Amino acid sequence: MKNMKKYNMIKITAIYCLMQVALYAEPLSKSKMVEVLRGIDVRIRSSGDYKSLVYIEQREKGKADQVREALVYRRDADEKMMILFTKPKTESGKGYLRIDKNLWFYDPTVGKWERRTERERIGGTDSRRQDFDQSNLAGEYEPEFEGEEKLGKYNVWVLKLTAKPGVDVAYPVVKFWVDKETGNDLKRQDFALSGKLMRTEYTPKWSKLYSESKKADLWYRQEIRIYDEIDKGNSTLVIIKSVDLQALPENIFTKAWLESKSR
Repeated sequence: MKNMKKYNMIKITAIYCLMQVALYAEPLSKSKMVEVLRGIDVRIRSSGDYKSLVYIEQREKGKADQVREALVYRRDADEKMMILFTKPKTESGKGYLRIDKNLWFYDPTVGKWERRTERERIGGTDSRRQDFDQSNLAGEYEPEFEGEEKLGKYNVWVLKLTAKPGVDVAYPVVKFWVDKETGNDLKRQDFALSGKLMRTEYTPKWSKLYSESKKADLWYRQEIRIYDEIDKGNSTLVIIKSVDLQALPENIFTKAWLESKSR
């Protein structure tokens, strides 16, 4: 009888383990993956204006660490964004303006604008425009399910994202780790079309605040750690120190407005 009970317990445990493996291996449907990506897009997007104070620390092999501060302005409804560097003095007045799907860079020391691509290293760091702007993952990428994993203490879905034809993105292939509980991304890896890993990014801290215009919480990546996979040892830390959702001046998203800040 004792052996029979032991046998039954082993059998039940084995069945339970098999059930867990089956659940673990069950892939997300295409519609569910799109829903996960759209969930990230919606949580990040502001229905009104957005302003944040950002701290950027750049580490490069053989060089002293460089620290910058910038103000990021967004008007997501019109797909407009501006990054204005305020510190140090040598960088003050430089900035980026995204408007009509074009990214422009302004350097007050030469007094001219230059168009930049989505691969632009913001301020010469490992960060990209996508690290500061609103999100459109569901519109830009086709997802593919790669499985489930443990990322530290988090249970995550692992998705492979491939850029849709004709869409301009920094990297055509992205591997994405999404927290199953919150739906927030915790890690991403960016790949060139050749399959070469270009950079790895971790988001250990997310934060949120209530948006009156949205009538819901607005989420933002409070801390981003970016590691250069080409020049090993180089990295960038981005910290969003504060977020303000009050209305911005109507004419703020113009070249003239940014130029005026450096006079």
